[in-house]
Amino acid sequence: MRIEISEKQPLADKIRPQTLDEFVGQSHLLERIAAFAQGPRLPSLLFFGPPGCGKSTLAMLMAKAAGKKWIRVSAPEAGLAALRKRLEGAEVLILDEIHRFSKAQQDFFLPILESGEIVLLATTTENPSFSVTRQLLSRLHVLRFRALTREELSRMARRGAKVLGAEWPDEVFDLLGAMSAGDGRALLNLVEHVAHMPKEKLGIEELRQALPEVVIRGDRDGDSHYELASALIKSIRGSDPDAALYYLACLLESGEDPRFICRRLVLSSAEDIGLGDPQALPLAVACQQAVEFVGMPEGFIPLAETVIYLALAPKSNASYAGYLNALKEVRENGLLPVPLHLRNASTTLHKEWGYGRGYKYPHAFPQAWVDQEYLPHDLAQRKAQFYFPKNEGVEPRLHTWLASRKRAGRKT
Repeated sequence: MRIEISEKQPLADKIRPQTLDEFVGQSHLLERIAAFAQGPRLPSLLFFGPPGCGKSTLAMLMAKAAGKKWIRVSAPEAGLAALRKRLEGAEVLILDEIHRFSKAQQDFFLPILESGEIVLLATTTENPSFSVTRQLLSRLHVLRFRALTREELSRMARRGAKVLGAEWPDEVFDLLGAMSAGDGRALLNLVEHVAHMPKEKLGIEELRQALPEVVIRGDRDGDSHYELASALIKSIRGSDPDAALYYLACLLESGEDPRFICRRLVLSSAEDIGLGDPQALPLAVACQQAVEFVGMPEGFIPLAETVIYLALAPKSNASYAGYLNALKEVRENGLLPVPLHLRNASTTLHKEWGYGRGYKYPHAFPQAWVDQEYLPHDLAQRKAQFYFPKNEGVEPRLHTWLASRKRAGRKT
């Protein structure tokens, strides 16, 4: 039986599918979903994916297909006391945004899932490895949802336009699909918005100017936040300025905090470029100061300059890797005693013990260098080396200077 349509209903509710056959998207899951729904017992599931990809809709369709009595609750609005009352007589609980429940609140479901008293169909936009307790996660099958494709969004938009009695050229549907970023709910909101616009305003350029910018949004606390940041840094590391600029634009247009981007650029300049171009780090720090000073939206200008510079700069992770090598030595063998000649003789007793004795002050020697052992004795005996210079950018020149000093010291 179809749901009665009200004029006050949002378009997303008006065209919400009533059967699994009408559902659009998630083709990689539908076979498993149908098997679950037709099986002898509906299992408890966790639907994980971006907003507007059909998680709640599919949960409702599964409960209906299985012939179960179900209720739907949103975690931000539900207290556990009220939820207990609402669960009376229900067989399936569809719980939206389960990540909004605290760890203690999530423990509420453990005994009722264990006993089979209720089937839980939960949804989340956040990585369940971090947002759902390990105990609860072990009792759920996790299904990974994908953002809707352009073709799927186009089908959905055409269906929505038909319900509203609107007819548009193909390029309008293409634009709406592109601007909704895989989010079916955002798409249908746009369809409603465009349906109320005058026909003379339906040209592509007019639509680009008129469409709400709110549809270009990201998930700052979810996976896309880290995926875009990761893609930006990896594009810089791979010396691809075009890709780096693209991901910078994605981050900024999705509402990312520019200070977060600056922090990532500072780290990238030290980790991936390092001594290949020692100017990269001060430039990244200057970028952070510039963005703080001028603010947004103009802050994209120093950000873009810095991103391009870092992408084009010679790359060397030798200093980053060198520290990790030294860290491994410390963790495996502990802190070794500092050689006596490097210790400060701050007291008379220290002097008697030999602290500072035999230390050679480099500035008292030509070119401020003298052959002298600095590593702890055991490491010196092993000829331990942690820093391995690369033949990139400025680094060879820096290493050549040190190598020449060591050769000269050995001759004397």
